[in-house]
Amino acid sequence: MKTVKIGLVGFGFMGTTHWGVYKGVKNAKVVALADIDAAKRRGDISKVVGNIGGGDNSKPVDLSDVKVYKDAMDLIADPEIDIVDICVPTSDHAKIAIAALKAGKHVFCEKPLCRTAAELRALVAAARKAKGFFNVGLCVRAWPEYRAAWEYFKGGKAGKMLSATFKRISPGVDGNSWRNWYMDGAISGGALLDLHVHDTDEVNYFFGRPKAVTSVGANVVSKNGGIDHVVTTYDFGDGRLVMAEGGWEQAKGATFEMSFTIVCEKATLKLDATGFNIFLKNGKKVTPKLDVKNGPTGWHQELAYFVDCVRKGTRPEKYQTLDSIDDTMKIIFAEEKSAKEGKCIKL
Repeated sequence: MKTVKIGLVGFGFMGTTHWGVYKGVKNAKVVALADIDAAKRRGDISKVVGNIGGGDNSKPVDLSDVKVYKDAMDLIADPEIDIVDICVPTSDHAKIAIAALKAGKHVFCEKPLCRTAAELRALVAAARKAKGFFNVGLCVRAWPEYRAAWEYFKGGKAGKMLSATFKRISPGVDGNSWRNWYMDGAISGGALLDLHVHDTDEVNYFFGRPKAVTSVGANVVSKNGGIDHVVTTYDFGDGRLVMAEGGWEQAKGATFEMSFTIVCEKATLKLDATGFNIFLKNGKKVTPKLDVKNGPTGWHQELAYFVDCVRKGTRPEKYQTLDSIDDTMKIIFAEEKSAKEGKCIKL
């Protein structure tokens, strides 16, 4: 396969982000687009906004050589497409992903994987049976700073983890999405499911599945039970403190923050406003060189890798496996249950 042909479903913030990334990925071409918004099907992305990164949405996107569909199912039926890339509201992920997998397509689905535990079971079952490859946009696993920390930690250089804290705080996203779906907890799950899931995933990626979670959450700005700010402690059964905090209720224009501090026996791994640094027990600071050959963000890294795997016919397992994705979603749903019921939830 010389060129991997991609069908993009959804052309909001993440869809346009993926569009921009694919333009720089060797052997990749977006050949089809599906969106229920007629303006976006014409390439008008003037109403697309996000909470991190950002691009120029003032000019229309040239879709002259792209097949355009209103219905995702019509795109899935297109025999030319190799990868179906799903960037629609969370509550629609499962039905589109399952249909694409059953059609024999490779599927890349944005995070969070799905909205409910029942959808998770159905989707994982479909992915296990599918001929096509399946990956989820848990991009922080591939984000250069987090990846460098993971490699250092997993390589044993830091020694045993003693405590860890992760934080992800965003300016408000009210008005940032089609029909304001982020602000509907029934669709998005609030910041807990849409934003904080990245740090839940990092806890799982670094340390494995915890034995239990205890979460405190607040509904501040969204409707239908969305958890807009959450603080979770993860119990690994050995007394070590592992905690993550996430929220998206800050005033517009406030700084987006993503950070972590992982304290280990031999070193402290830290990402903050100064960048990623390693502080050794002897007081020396090390600033590792980051792998950015595919681009500066986790979006660039994960999409370039997935395209390469599809082109070569190699199952993608560098950043994630289906089991690890399943574990992350089970943890996040346990956090949601804990926050709503006010009690510790065992996994």
